[in-house]
Amino acid sequence: MRALVTGGAGFIGSHICEQLIARGDEVHILDDLSNGKLANVAPGATLHEGSLCDAEFTAATVAAVKPDVIFHLAAQVSVIDSLKDMHNDLQRNVGGAINLILACRANGQPKIVYSSTGGAIYGDPKVEDLPVDETYPALPLSPYGLTKHTVERYLGLEALVHGQPYTVVRFANVYGPRQDPHGEAGVVAIFTRRILDGGGCTVFGDGEQTRDFVYVGDVARACIAAADAPDGEIFNVGTGQETTVNQVVAALRAAWDGEMNVQNAPARPGEVQRISLDITKAEKVMGWKPQVGFVEGIQMTVDSFR
Repeated sequence: MRALVTGGAGFIGSHICEQLIARGDEVHILDDLSNGKLANVAPGATLHEGSLCDAEFTAATVAAVKPDVIFHLAAQVSVIDSLKDMHNDLQRNVGGAINLILACRANGQPKIVYSSTGGAIYGDPKVEDLPVDETYPALPLSPYGLTKHTVERYLGLEALVHGQPYTVVRFANVYGPRQDPHGEAGVVAIFTRRILDGGGCTVFGDGEQTRDFVYVGDVARACIAAADAPDGEIFNVGTGQETTVNQVVAALRAAWDGEMNVQNAPARPGEVQRISLDITKAEKVMGWKPQVGFVEGIQMTVDSFR
């Protein structure tokens, strides 16, 4: 298979590239390196450096690569940054995706595996509804969640009108090696980096807010499985388990086995209080389920940052 991975020099994208190359696929990366890093480019992959916001570059890259499948991960990925600059969030997440869709329309319509968000798209579900499945109403609390859902709708429209094949994977809170502690705002990466630097870790609110933390290697496997999944389907990718931020702190403290300075600050607007994703559909249709437990994943993450 010939694959094009947008954002392939980033956190999740680089793990997808590694797994594809390991099984013998031809891998191309489209990345402007605004979030991604050259060090993350998987050996054996071909980098096409440029932005999805550049329509001509995007079309030329798709035409040159002629991919069988496109794993679309390139995006503005921070909830907090989306609240600060909605125009940038819209341009990068929706504008870039539209350029990719149009490039596919003009070049044989390779399948798009779209990386969306389950952590931000469902809003604040009722506690009794957790874990939520893919039919739960999309009620995002941030521009980031809204733009990710908007691209899902654009893909559905393109499929209906022009026959574009696609599958959506909605990620829970992904963590693991190579996550950017500065640009991607993942609490595990942020706290791990600060522990290693001897700095303080700030817990916003009381720390009892929950997330569904899923290891990056498991997420990469789900994306690759989605390439062979039925078109037009949406799959949650998580663990189905709630983990509090306080539990994250405890797991990191155990993995680090050293001093950890933690302080609390007021809760931040636009952030979900409790979330976990029902992954039954992914298990039944794609044969996928997570393999790495939270404590094991935290230990591997801390070791990689060391």
